[in-house]
Amino acid sequence: MTVLLFILGVLFVAVGIALSIALHEVGHLLPAKLFKVRVTQYMVGFGKTLWSKKKGETEYGVKAIPLGGYVSMIGMYPPAKDKTGAASVRQSSTGMFQQLANDARQAEAERLQPGDDNRVFYKLPVFKRMIIMLGGPFVNLVIGVVLLGIVMVGFGAAQPSTTISEVNKCVVSAAQQAETGQTDCLPSDPQAPATAAGILPGDTVTSFDGKPVTDWYELTRWIRDAAGEATPITLERDGQSISTTITPVLSERPVFDESNELVLDANGDPVMEEVGFVGMGSTQELVPQPVTAVLPAVGENLQAIAGVVLNLPQRLADVAEAAFSDAPRDPNGPMSVVGVGRIAGEISAMEEIPFEARAASLIGLVGSVNLALFVFNLIPLLPLDGGHVAGALWEAVRRGFAKLFRRPDPGPVDIAKLLPLTYAVAILMMGMGALLIYADIVKPVNIFG
Repeated sequence: MTVLLFILGVLFVAVGIALSIALHEVGHLLPAKLFKVRVTQYMVGFGKTLWSKKKGETEYGVKAIPLGGYVSMIGMYPPAKDKTGAASVRQSSTGMFQQLANDARQAEAERLQPGDDNRVFYKLPVFKRMIIMLGGPFVNLVIGVVLLGIVMVGFGAAQPSTTISEVNKCVVSAAQQAETGQTDCLPSDPQAPATAAGILPGDTVTSFDGKPVTDWYELTRWIRDAAGEATPITLERDGQSISTTITPVLSERPVFDESNELVLDANGDPVMEEVGFVGMGSTQELVPQPVTAVLPAVGENLQAIAGVVLNLPQRLADVAEAAFSDAPRDPNGPMSVVGVGRIAGEISAMEEIPFEARAASLIGLVGSVNLALFVFNLIPLLPLDGGHVAGALWEAVRRGFAKLFRRPDPGPVDIAKLLPLTYAVAILMMGMGALLIYADIVKPVNIFG
């Protein structure tokens, strides 16, 4: 049963990502057709075509390698200009890079048909080209917002409840765990106060020091402030009220801010302090959130993804170090679809977690992937959508200055000249994908402890 659940989780996310890619390309396709650009192909995947059907002037299909997709539009590269400034398809080559550009222009010219003169991409106004290129990432953003909204409003956000999930047998300081890696109790370790007080997993804390307990974080703050004090605590167990006394011990623990977020120092390490500790953890429950909480949560998710992208070279270096050494993987670092699928399978196979919590996690995972696709595709490098947007913006700037200073129109930006850079970026992206897939196989991210 566990294996079946694992497979179902992987399939759920795989289908979700495939649909996200397909809808991303629809985001390019619809505005392109709206603006009368001739679209020759709409394909999900790369490599050999597995299935296709031509409808009108466009071939729709699925290819063998499901790692992306594309929409092929006529006139992506403008014709080169000769020395007089007139458009010319054929020019003599002055080097390998120039030849690449000339070959791309020639191939583009050969796709033209009668009536295509005003249906080419490069002749569109800048704002229309930007709408077409931003359509794909925008669809991923919408999918991400909708799916995270479904999770937060429909299922709820995971929050600690006042019901106990686990009780430690002994007290091991955070410093001792960091220095020795100790996880099991030793005969010399003191008994945990929660165990000494007779607290069991499944108990619900109803009062502490005579104060009603309705919030786990508030209870934690009270415990931290009660180090060394014998304090009455009331529990509910199997419908019965049980009263006992607990004495929190002074122990080094991480500091949390008012938002219950871990406080880090300048080096990114948790700030520690001596506080009261009893050695018990809470169960998690899904608490539905208001609609107004969705966009702030999406913003935090996008900010975290952008941080990974901005530091991508260092993040990839860390992944490579982990893949080829004993160093652990960063759970907040980049991963491939293989890693995402494995995490989905593990979530689905956790039968100790309620079904609705697993479903929410899988939906949220697909939503987060869409937000990552949105951010990644906005990188201003070809062949990514952001590269085409950057080219269009540069063209608008050039033409704006030419008009301002009454100079001749410089014409469209010739992105064919950037093909060497485009190929270099594509090669780097394939290398990045290969590295992440390898790391996700030999040293997968461990987010479940």
